[in-house]
Amino acid sequence: MKSYTPGEISIMQMTGLLQGAVAPRPIAFVSTIDGDGNPNLSPFSFFNLFGINPPILVFSPSRRGRDNTTKHTYENIKKVPEVVINLVSYEMVHQVNLASAEFPAGVNEFIKAGFTQLKSDVVRPLRVKESPFQIECIVRQVIETGTEGGAGNLVICEGKKIHVSESILNDKGVIDQRKTDWIGRMGGNYYCRAIGNSMFEVPKPLDRASIGIDSLPEEIKNSDVFTGNDLGLMGNILEFPDKDTILTHQKDEYYLSILNSVIDPNIKRVKLHLYAKELLKNGEIIKAISICIE
Repeated sequence: MKSYTPGEISIMQMTGLLQGAVAPRPIAFVSTIDGDGNPNLSPFSFFNLFGINPPILVFSPSRRGRDNTTKHTYENIKKVPEVVINLVSYEMVHQVNLASAEFPAGVNEFIKAGFTQLKSDVVRPLRVKESPFQIECIVRQVIETGTEGGAGNLVICEGKKIHVSESILNDKGVIDQRKTDWIGRMGGNYYCRAIGNSMFEVPKPLDRASIGIDSLPEEIKNSDVFTGNDLGLMGNILEFPDKDTILTHQKDEYYLSILNSVIDPNIKRVKLHLYAKELLKNGEIIKAISICIE
C-alpha cells in the first residue's frame, strides 16, 4: 500500500487521489444571483446533507487549484447569502456538465445550458424546473478552510422550502428511490447512476443490538467460503437460531443430499457453505446459519 502526505505531492495528484476515492458524491446544482440580480448556476460535488431539524446542507465552491481564483457562486453568496440547491438526475447530466464551463461573470448558465428558470418562493435565486428536487436555502455560514489553491469554502445552508416532483414519489407521497435516477460524481470525468441493479437494500435492525460476527460459530467465522459481507449478514441477526429452528432447517432436501453423498468432511463443509451463500443471497439468513451447524 502506498502512502502520501499532504503538502508533499502536487494539488493535482491530491485531487486525483481524494476525488477518486471519496466517491460517489451527490451533486448540488446551485443557483445564486450576484449583486445586480444576474442568475448563476453551477454544479458542486463537494456536497452533502448534515442535519434534518433544521435541514442543513453543505457544499464547497473550492478555490481553483491551478490559479487560486474563486468561483462566481462563492462570490455571489458573499453578496446575496441565498441559494437554491437542485438535485441532479440522469436526464440532466450533460446539461449540468455544460453549466460547469467557466463562462464570464454575468453570463446566465440557465440559458447557456438550456434550463428553465422558476421563481422561488422564499429566496431570490431561481429554481431549475428540470430538477426533480429543489431546496430553497439561506446561507447561515461560510467557513474558509484556507487561502491557497484547492482550499475549501464550506457553505452551510438551511433549507427553507422544498419542492419535489410527483414523478419521483410513490402513492404514499414518499420518494421512491427506484424512480429518482440520481447521478453521483466519481473521479476524473466519471459519474455513476443510481438505478436498477446498482441499488440494493441493507436492512438495519433499529430496536436492539445484533448478535455480531463474534457470536457466530467458529466453523462459520473461519470459513474459506464466506466473505466479510456474508459474515456481516449473519452477524446482523437479533437472535441466534435455537436448536429446534436449526433442526427444522436441516431437513432441507439439498442439505441432506450433500450430507449423504459427500464423504470427505472438508469437501462437505465447502459444499454446505456454498449452499449457505446462495441462501444468503435470497435473504434466508437463519437457514444459511442453520445448515452450517454440525
